[in-house]
Amino acid sequence: MTGPQEDPYSPALVLDLAPDDLLHQFNRAGILVPADVHAARVMQHLGGCSDPLVALAGALAARGPRAGHVLVDLATVASTVVAEGAGGAASSAEVSALPWPSPAAWAQALEGSPLVNVGEDEGAPRPLRLVGGSLYLERYWRDEGRVAADFLSRACAPAVDIDEAWLGAALADLFPGAQDGLQARAAETCARRLLSIVVGGPGTGKTTTVARALALVYLKAHRQGEPWPLVALAAPTGKAAARMAEAVHEEARHLAVPEQVRAQLLGLGASTVHRLLGRHPAGLNRFRHDRTNQLPHAVVVVDETSMMSLPLMARLVEAVRPDARLVLVGDPEQLASVEAGAVLADLTGPLSPGAEPTTALGSSVTVLQVNHRFEGPLAEVAAAVREGNASRAFELLASGGGGRLSWVEADLDEVGADSAELGGLRAAATTAAGLLAAAASGGDVAGALAALGRARLLCAHRDGPSGASTWNLQVERWLAEDGVEVHGDGGWYAGRPVVITENDYGLGLFNGDTGVAVRRSDGGLYVVFQRGLMVQAVSPARIGAAATAFAITAHRAQGSEFEDVAVLLPGPSSRILTRELLYTALTRARQRVLVVASRAALESAISRPVARASGLARRLRR
Repeated sequence: MTGPQEDPYSPALVLDLAPDDLLHQFNRAGILVPADVHAARVMQHLGGCSDPLVALAGALAARGPRAGHVLVDLATVASTVVAEGAGGAASSAEVSALPWPSPAAWAQALEGSPLVNVGEDEGAPRPLRLVGGSLYLERYWRDEGRVAADFLSRACAPAVDIDEAWLGAALADLFPGAQDGLQARAAETCARRLLSIVVGGPGTGKTTTVARALALVYLKAHRQGEPWPLVALAAPTGKAAARMAEAVHEEARHLAVPEQVRAQLLGLGASTVHRLLGRHPAGLNRFRHDRTNQLPHAVVVVDETSMMSLPLMARLVEAVRPDARLVLVGDPEQLASVEAGAVLADLTGPLSPGAEPTTALGSSVTVLQVNHRFEGPLAEVAAAVREGNASRAFELLASGGGGRLSWVEADLDEVGADSAELGGLRAAATTAAGLLAAAASGGDVAGALAALGRARLLCAHRDGPSGASTWNLQVERWLAEDGVEVHGDGGWYAGRPVVITENDYGLGLFNGDTGVAVRRSDGGLYVVFQRGLMVQAVSPARIGAAATAFAITAHRAQGSEFEDVAVLLPGPSSRILTRELLYTALTRARQRVLVVASRAALESAISRPVARASGLARRLRR
């Protein structure tokens, strides 16, 4: 392979490896980055092991979590791994031509290594674990086992005893005229069982169901004269947590429940899962609340669970009291965590609509199916993408969907931003940004916040020709050409939308929170954030980690909604282009979607579901 060798001093290359070393060859091909190589060498040094097959396996095991995998499947890794490092342009044929060991020889070498625990017995403290043909980093194997055991224990626990007549009447009051009864069933599961999992696509009423399920829990306590149960609402990001709290509060205002129950619902706040567990000074993967110091809550509800990694889920389930109810909410078809694992998909994969449950979790899972938010073309194109039906998706996009769907068939890696083909994109972006700038320049906080939620450009990448950072600069350039002021002190200007990129506990701002800079009456600026019915105003000088947000990645948009969305896809060779990414981006829209992508890029995305190597589903079926 010639690409990476043209720059022998690239920081993506490890320079002190012999040419015939397997680590050298896989590093040059872009399979392994220096961190993977160094992890393998540390393992070799500590274990006194010089076997090159074990070193390669250790490096691939270290690489796996970065790519979202919990384990390495020795039999399939050669045909599924994607180059990403120094030789990231290596083709699949070139990757396949590398000196991959045979699975049998590889397993034999690992079974005899002092670095590897073999099988599912506890074993000695070693960095690697081989179970059948699957190789784990030991800590991920342990996390997976703990998660499976905790979920199975909760799912198999006896149901909570509730008066049947009262329960039926309460559910009828909370869910009058329900279309399919699934929401009421989900609420009943939340009230009866220690584990309930509520899944469904956007607009299927997941948060509505949770709000009414919590009302049911409070109603039971109110009826029996018991103390109010302590309830925690959480989500992986601050933005998702805030949206959850807002949705629960909005639902509470309209429920026909006693005022004492309504007050409990309106008093609920929400936090990130990390903040709920409590930061521990010893490290990022440790928290104050764990199996020896569990959370005090009687009910713990987690929204957007698809975004939770295996390690974070392991820390959560061990911190929840064994007699507390755990409620997980999410859409397994959306993007999984950027870290290792696809826990929600593993929990619910066998439980698609119409399928019979194949695990002990079946009675704990409800799949909501009726879309209450949008229907027609938007719902149809999202369904076509979710089902992998590219021809149907093309047909719907080309039809225009009665003005709700638009498709500009262009490759953003090749077409200039000012080309005639992208005239519609420019008009849509500058119209939305212009309304935002007008409200913010006039000091209209409510108008600016309303305009902030109107439209967004969603990208697959953060950087590059089709990335969010590139398109933020492009929108600002278009605005400047239209006479809108987009340059100010420290990069701040009225109408600048921003997304927080790191948690700031002092300010109460969290990763994913979005706000907009608004002109004050004295001519200065402040950045405003919606907080339910309240508005938080912060000086720009106090905001540390933030990025302009005319365009954001689809990952960052998860858990958000906009009236109009423009989906900007890279070329078909992008390894981040997947069915889940496109589905997530499309379903952020409430009214209209504009897709800018080549036919090849769309087909590549629709035909490529995320495949994450994990053993959790196997453990749950067992």
